[in-house]
Amino acid sequence: MQMIQIVFMSALVFFVIITIHEWGHFFFAKRAGILVREFAIGFGPKLLSYKRGETRYTLRLIPVGGFVRMAGEDPEVIEAKPGQTIAVGLKDGVVDRIYLDRLGERTNVVRGEVVTIDLERALEIVLEVDGARETFKVHPKAHIIARGQETQIAPIDRQFGGKTVGQRAMAIFAGPLMNILLAFVLFMAYVQMVGLPDTNADRLIVSRVIGDDVPAAKAGLKPGDAIIRINGETIGTDSDKMLRMIGESVGKPMTWEIERDGRLMTIEVTPEYDEESKTGKVGIMPAYPSRRATALETVEFGLNAMKNMTLSILTGFRMLVTDFEPDNVAGILRTAQVTGQIAARGIEQLTSWTAILSLYLGIFNLLPIPALDGSRLLFLGLEALRGRPIDPNRESMVHFIGFAMLMLIMLAVTYNDILYLIRDGDGSG
Repeated sequence: MQMIQIVFMSALVFFVIITIHEWGHFFFAKRAGILVREFAIGFGPKLLSYKRGETRYTLRLIPVGGFVRMAGEDPEVIEAKPGQTIAVGLKDGVVDRIYLDRLGERTNVVRGEVVTIDLERALEIVLEVDGARETFKVHPKAHIIARGQETQIAPIDRQFGGKTVGQRAMAIFAGPLMNILLAFVLFMAYVQMVGLPDTNADRLIVSRVIGDDVPAAKAGLKPGDAIIRINGETIGTDSDKMLRMIGESVGKPMTWEIERDGRLMTIEVTPEYDEESKTGKVGIMPAYPSRRATALETVEFGLNAMKNMTLSILTGFRMLVTDFEPDNVAGILRTAQVTGQIAARGIEQLTSWTAILSLYLGIFNLLPIPALDGSRLLFLGLEALRGRPIDPNRESMVHFIGFAMLMLIMLAVTYNDILYLIRDGDGSG
């Protein structure tokens, strides 16, 4: 049952950070009046799909990202052309349905040959019906029905390209922004869960027992135990004294007096020699008892965590360029493995890890790499400077090539992850 819970919590982490990213795009696109055709989590074949309002919400097979498909990001395809016979359904004298096939099965429609059709600006169709030309106004939310599918038309003022540079930039920037804001909220939630060290305390506590086979675990020490005396000597908050006594007692049983849940207990712990530090250890992390953080301290902790982690992430990106090592690059599989390990430590550590992943996703997406949000923002910046947009076909080609390269890199990293996990599993390396 615990393993199922860990897998569920790990999957939930990825679902949350991806969903909040795509929701940022979705919310500001809708706010700008852009028609959002699809809100998708994952790529590849659809697993679940339902439509609400103008948007179809889908969960797809490959859980490595998501997308918000806005009208006009790709060229709007108008399948009806002059000379083609179509049928239109009218409501209150305005076209709300445009049928392109199976015309003989349509009822309560007007059939005719297209003379002109404009579904972006004029919203007008001219048909030749029984030798006479008739002009029909088209509803801005009319649907085209073809091959069993309904597609809502997108007038120019509902398309991504029909909005101002500022509106488009906000719709793109909002995805990374939501990840950054989520990270800030989660860092604050974390400090509220674990508290801050109480520097006015008169004793140390066991913050963490490192592993199940260390002397502390074998002796029965648990996180939260307050350390009162060791071998009859009061420890207080002197962690150096405690570590020195442990280091000098390799193989010698030590008498620990602790307080657990208000009860005094005596436990015998025998330190073991640690090859790395060349001294005795029992396998605990001591800390001050925690206290609840104030509102101001919570915000301050969140800001400091954001600053420190941002610097760490940027340093990591720089090292990828200056000191690249394949084994140092983790893909979705190794990230999922680490997430599962952290989930096993408890909700507090998982909250902090989720904040780090969310911040990483937000910053990564702002890099000016083709197909990422940063590249799209760069094109919008160039448009603002030039006073006219970049050729959409050229921009689409850049993003397509960038996306293909990212997929190839992802495949390579995933392959490297598999090799790493195999080596890790058989104990080699």
